[in-house]
Amino acid sequence: MTRTANAILTGWGTVAVTLVLLGLSVMAWGLDDRMLNGVSIWAKPMKFNLSFALHLATLMVFVSLLRRDVQYRSWMRWTLILTSAAVLLELSYIFVQAARGRASHFNFETQWEKVAYYGLMGGAAVVVMIGTLIIGLAAWRGAREGIGPGLRTGIVLGALVGTIATFVTAGALASGAVTPTGHWIGGELSDANGLPVMGWSTTGGDLRVSHFFATHLLQALPVLGWLADRVLPRLASLTVWAGTAAGVMVVWATFTQALAARPFLSLTEL
Repeated sequence: MTRTANAILTGWGTVAVTLVLLGLSVMAWGLDDRMLNGVSIWAKPMKFNLSFALHLATLMVFVSLLRRDVQYRSWMRWTLILTSAAVLLELSYIFVQAARGRASHFNFETQWEKVAYYGLMGGAAVVVMIGTLIIGLAAWRGAREGIGPGLRTGIVLGALVGTIATFVTAGALASGAVTPTGHWIGGELSDANGLPVMGWSTTGGDLRVSHFFATHLLQALPVLGWLADRVLPRLASLTVWAGTAAGVMVVWATFTQALAARPFLSLTEL
């Protein structure tokens, strides 16, 4: 049990490290005026550290909602360890590339960076999503007593559907089969005029939009389930299923919108 307890501490420790890296990225953003794609070189590390901190913290909350005997199984221990390691590996590469003034994504300028993008970052992302799936599905039969059906269904569907949708949207981004320009389809090939905070294109299609909605089904559906358990307890599971269908529709709508080279929001709508 001690080894698994240490793995749980490792998971929360990794969340803390991502927040430290976020703080360092914010400091660097204020001191370093280098630009990439029209925005600060540190914009990507800031967003990725925040996103991964939220993602891993969500998984750790899921683990806390499992029965103790499920939490302390060896496969859970290794899932936490490998997922935490993959998160740190990917974020470290993004941080180092920013410090070097180099792009971490869609960078094929050198053989090493090409291998790092597809091998290191791609492999780490797959490990994180498989870990997400394992932890989420464990809640189906392994949730501790007192967890409502809405929350349990939200955790399972958030992990399952969120993982599948993320693989599809991230695959479209990483493969280059949809667009050779990274994430842009039409419009200006720059983040300079992107939406505030998110950076999504306001002049053409942007595949990052659907990827965002796909990934955050992991948080949206459990929150919906938790609320349904309190407001509509008899319809809690059904509410989550309906929310899942709506979430998939949003992912699909924003994906096809990007493919049509239309922005999520245009400059005239801001």
